[in-house]
Amino acid sequence: MAWALTPLTEEQREIQRVARDFAMHEIAPHSAKWDRDAYFDPSLVEKLGALGFLGMLLPEEYGGLGLDTLTYLVALEEIATVDASVAVMLSVHNSLPTQMILRWGTAEQKKRFLEPMARGEMLGAFALSEPEAGSDAASLRTQAVRDGGDWILNGTKAWVSSGTKGDVILAMARTDTPDDRRGARGISAFIITPELPGYSVGKKEDKMGLRASPTVQLHFSDMRVPGNRLLGQPGSGFIYAMQSLDNGRLGIAAQAIGIAEAALRYAASYAAERKQFGKPIKEFQAIQFKLADMAMRVASARALLHMSATAKDRGEHMTQFSAMTKLLASETAMAVTTQAIQIFGGYGYVKDYPVERLFRDAKVTEIYEGTSEIQRIVIARELYSH
Repeated sequence: MAWALTPLTEEQREIQRVARDFAMHEIAPHSAKWDRDAYFDPSLVEKLGALGFLGMLLPEEYGGLGLDTLTYLVALEEIATVDASVAVMLSVHNSLPTQMILRWGTAEQKKRFLEPMARGEMLGAFALSEPEAGSDAASLRTQAVRDGGDWILNGTKAWVSSGTKGDVILAMARTDTPDDRRGARGISAFIITPELPGYSVGKKEDKMGLRASPTVQLHFSDMRVPGNRLLGQPGSGFIYAMQSLDNGRLGIAAQAIGIAEAALRYAASYAAERKQFGKPIKEFQAIQFKLADMAMRVASARALLHMSATAKDRGEHMTQFSAMTKLLASETAMAVTTQAIQIFGGYGYVKDYPVERLFRDAKVTEIYEGTSEIQRIVIARELYSH
């Protein structure tokens, strides 16, 4: 049922096929149980690394595949169609920590971290939000203070995806001082690893959806971070994070489209099988209109995603495109999964059928990596910025 905006190349189709086969054979048989048990299978990291899927956007010199953005997103959508929890792990790893180190890291940092991250030996995570700093991320309070050649970090990070398994965490902390606050310009980025003294994993969130993706708080208590773990320039971390989120939002859009595509497939199949009043419910116009609207929404979101991916690879300014794409895709996921449950009727409301999980997974795509409200603010602001 899925189609691309433009014909995929032979290489893109092959990578799409590999992603689809992996999802069907290695993930699909376990997804319902992983969701029920809120279980993250660590063997997935090794398996995905062996396929190159944890280094899709990294150059070959760092062990990556050196793929274009569209190819990466096509593969990511295939994974999300089967399990959105696995997809978000892939999205965060490929679009945030790896890309930030690639773009702003020193030669030593790239050599130390990117190659094992591409191989699946180290999983990446991203720590920006805090309990009191969500949409207003620049108000974060985690403080970094110089101590000789090192930095001492204190604070708590919240909503860290893959946080229990993260081996390389890109964390934002204030490097300005309490008596000289500089807002977003006072925030720096640090490469954190779990063996650092003072690092600990806090509360694991008991979530409505994406239950197989561990989301946790991270605590930094007088955590000593070597000076060579500062990423880029002091005071530029928030800028790095915002620029990286432009790319990360495309990954979340692909995840949302995968969720919506799965819901559409299940609903169309169920409508062909379920009979009421002596005939399959797909023959009733009320159901046909729902399916038509669902298919239109999925195709529209995918078209915008592919357009945005192509624009990114051309080097165009991405802030407005990524916000539009993430907004449309996430609201599509929510709308399509809602209608899928309606088509299933009472069966859609129980855990015996997969659309219930898809509905729960869809909701967070309207929240993380920038809420729908924030995306609208970004889009409106960009209208006047050039």
